[in-house]
Amino acid sequence: MSNIQPVTLGRSHRKTSDLATLTLESWSRVTVRVTVDTRTPQSVRMRYCSTRAGARGRSFRDVLFSGYAPDGGMFMPENIPMLSAETLRSWRSLSYQQLLCEICSLYIPEQEIPRPHLQELIAQALSSFSVPDAVRLVHLKDSLSILELFHGETLAFKDLAMTCTAQFLQYFLRRDGKRATILVGTSGDTGGSAIRSVLGLSEVDIVVVFPRGRVTRVQERQMTTSAADNVHVFAADGTSDDIDVALRKLFADSELVRRHGLMSLNSVNWSRILVQTAHFLFAFLQLSGGEEDPRAELEVLVPTGGAGNITAGCIMKLMGIPLRLVAMVNANDIVHRGVQSGDFSMSDAVKQTLAPAIDIQDPYNMERVFWLLSGRDGVMVKSLMEEFQETHRLSLPASLHQQLCEVMSSGSVSDDGILETMRRCWQDNHYLLCPHTAVGVWRHYHCPITPGEHRCCIATASPAKFQEAVHRAGLTLDLPEAVLALDALESRYEVLERSDDWESRLRHHIESIGSSREHRDQSLA
Repeated sequence: MSNIQPVTLGRSHRKTSDLATLTLESWSRVTVRVTVDTRTPQSVRMRYCSTRAGARGRSFRDVLFSGYAPDGGMFMPENIPMLSAETLRSWRSLSYQQLLCEICSLYIPEQEIPRPHLQELIAQALSSFSVPDAVRLVHLKDSLSILELFHGETLAFKDLAMTCTAQFLQYFLRRDGKRATILVGTSGDTGGSAIRSVLGLSEVDIVVVFPRGRVTRVQERQMTTSAADNVHVFAADGTSDDIDVALRKLFADSELVRRHGLMSLNSVNWSRILVQTAHFLFAFLQLSGGEEDPRAELEVLVPTGGAGNITAGCIMKLMGIPLRLVAMVNANDIVHRGVQSGDFSMSDAVKQTLAPAIDIQDPYNMERVFWLLSGRDGVMVKSLMEEFQETHRLSLPASLHQQLCEVMSSGSVSDDGILETMRRCWQDNHYLLCPHTAVGVWRHYHCPITPGEHRCCIATASPAKFQEAVHRAGLTLDLPEAVLALDALESRYEVLERSDDWESRLRHHIESIGSSREHRDQSLA
């Protein structure tokens, strides 16, 4: 291995080398080559490829307007820039919004979105959040900090990446005079957040599919009470994993994708993962990495379902940030079993829990993690994931399992554990957790850290969205006005019965949206 030459990427975009090879201490098999042109920003050369090796050289715009890659894989950057100690020192005083802009500028080339426009788009995206810097860090007892990511309009962390991604979409659609149809499957929070992010965008229609009876009332009302003409909602008689099967088939139809500008706003979309990397950098700079010890490690507890956040954390770790990642799951424990024993296999059925947004047995973003850990071996990842999709079972190769264990640890929490954690956090701190955040905080109460260490839990949603869990914990809360107002609104959605051909029903609806567009455009011509 050649010596590491870290890329310094401060606000002036200054570089310290023409070529850097990144090799993290514990990631002995992961080598990422970063080509740096000293005359231009790093992002100028940023291109994207599929985790299954069937596509490469794609632009940010290409992957933004995509679902899955044509070969069934997921898009990832071909290069991962490494952040130097000098860069981190220069970024310590930046706000969350400023940090997000810096990170995005590394992966979005200047010629696609010029930096002044990027700053404006991010500022606009975060302008509706209820706290000044969009996120808030809360310090609790015994060295536990909570990074609150739920201050957007739908009270979930997904508002952060969703609003930014919607702004990026609008920028390209208006520039190019195009339209798009967004297709989203959701286990709860994604649907409402995606709908809210594109309200009022005349260039976009959105189709959202949620599992009927498997989301909270607030989550359902946030999806089904929009009267906007560009919003189309389906309630499916199945699980979120069942929904993903139908959606994968639709995205695999290249002609359907081309004709209707079909794209995803799930965390399949690289833009969502990109924005989420900023959570980890912000937490690190606020809680660790001080002048006295700039490389002090930060442990981050990550409630994990589709594994978008844990993927973002792995990418930030690859960029040189010393993070100790802990993937925390509920009774749907495929990620936990994968870390503990290499058994990456679905259970017989998705279990309904008090943390419904992570009731997932197909954590599709783990494909991105496997790709990173395998040294970007797309051929191997393709073989593994096709086996998993066909059989729903996978035993991770020993070398890949070893790498996974070095990158993250894990834990699984029962409903009783969730309630116990919510009660204890309230008793100790008078701080109310949502059940998903409680999945993460459970680790804190059962695996104490040593004095002087730093620990942060990602708070993914407001407890106001999960009133049943709050009440079962014997706690109370005052509901925000926005939540109370949902009950007065009329619901509007279609049902996908289990006996229906979901793929066919959704295909027909997408095509009807396209026909309606054409008629409207002709009438206005």
